[in-house]
Amino acid sequence: MFGTLASFFREGGTVMYVIAGVSVVAFAIIVERFFFIFFRFNINGAAFMRKVQQLVDAGNVERAIQLCNAAPHAALAKVLKAGLARSGDDDRQIQNGVDEAALEIIPKLTKRTNFLQVIANVATLLGLLGTIFGIIIAFKAVAEVDPSMKQVVLTKGIAVALYTTAFGLIVAIPAMLAHAVIEASTTKIIDEIDEYSVKLINLLVSKKRQTS
Repeated sequence: MFGTLASFFREGGTVMYVIAGVSVVAFAIIVERFFFIFFRFNINGAAFMRKVQQLVDAGNVERAIQLCNAAPHAALAKVLKAGLARSGDDDRQIQNGVDEAALEIIPKLTKRTNFLQVIANVATLLGLLGTIFGIIIAFKAVAEVDPSMKQVVLTKGIAVALYTTAFGLIVAIPAMLAHAVIEASTTKIIDEIDEYSVKLINLLVSKKRQTS
């Protein structure tokens, strides 16, 4: 296996190592983003909001805050907690608390995700660059090399062109798919923050009016 892999890189030329470096960066970003988006920041928004709403309806805001504390890393929990913590303030202060928390957490949700799209494009372009190098080698074989070496050099040029193109796509396609999946999940979390924070604000304002 290692011999085949070494041959793969050797036949593809220098560009292969550049693409490999790009693939390492892409893999690191994918692992980091998957961990944070799917396991750290994510939560069942609908179920969580139902529990918060039940506690607020029962007048137990402190218990609702404790519920948010039980999911300290979840993005939605952080935003809702900011609103609950200001439940005794006026409407504007509640809104400001929620907005401040959202502005703090949303950049953490979206950071580095767009790098995957850039990496996919770069890997594809590097593969194309390798293809051009391979074609140049092949043309040189036809025009300049000794006839006895033409077949060897021509084969090398074709190998560089094909291997680099293939490797560029091998890196680019998973990066693009990972970007699509991560972006969709990030959008879902942000949409839940927008929806349920507004519902919480309306709920808190309504409760205040009922008790005043």
